Amino acid sequence: MSSPPVKELMDRWPALHMQSEVYAEFQRITNQNLPNTFYAELDRHTPCLMALFRQKASKTGKTADTLADIFKVHDTQELHDVHTRRTTVLHALPVYLREEVSGFFRTCVDDMDEPDLGDASVVLLTTVSDDATSPVHYHPVRVSVVLEGDVVVNLPTLADAFLVMFGLIYALHLSYPKGLTNMFEFTQKILLGLDDFKLSPKLQTLKNDLMLYV
Repeated sequence: MSSPPVKELMDRWPALHMQSEVYAEFQRITNQNLPNTFYAELDRHTPCLMALFRQKASKTGKTADTLADIFKVHDTQELHDVHTRRTTVLHALPVYLREEVSGFFRTCVDDMDEPDLGDASVVLLTTVSDDATSPVHYHPVRVSVVLEGDVVVNLPTLADAFLVMFGLIYALHLSYPKGLTNMFEFTQKILLGLDDFKLSPKLQTLKNDLMLYV
């Protein structure tokens, strides 16, 4: 039996358009405070993750080049606060894990024609005021969570949008985006500690690296 469309589920459950309600439903399902646990663990591992990503960026190959491009933008920022670091890590993590991000992270310019999202099952759409070609944006106009082609919520930062998307996937019993399984399982199993006894070889290697750093 197939699940009803996300739009139908959201129409039945309009509270899930609210960030706080998504977090409340996640806590009901898992007995875990999603933002508190996620941000505490992400920030704890960020120094090691950044070191691993920079080490990879110094090498050769497509993955290294893409990471190097992200860090070029990161290093030009005047303010390197927690929001800057979280944005960098979330962009770099799937690249480091060699996953396909082009369909997941999308960008559009404010006041321009909205992009065609008809094929977008799970997307984070960053709206910017100018250069949409940059690989990472630290001062977006907004970041939209898109499910099955519909914008379900707009948030101010990439990290918040990613977290609400993760919570919605749990609340609506959706599958993780194709090609990004490791990124979402990293969040589920390593950051949140949910069902963490089954890790893919890539994630087990990354977890080992993180444990060596702590």
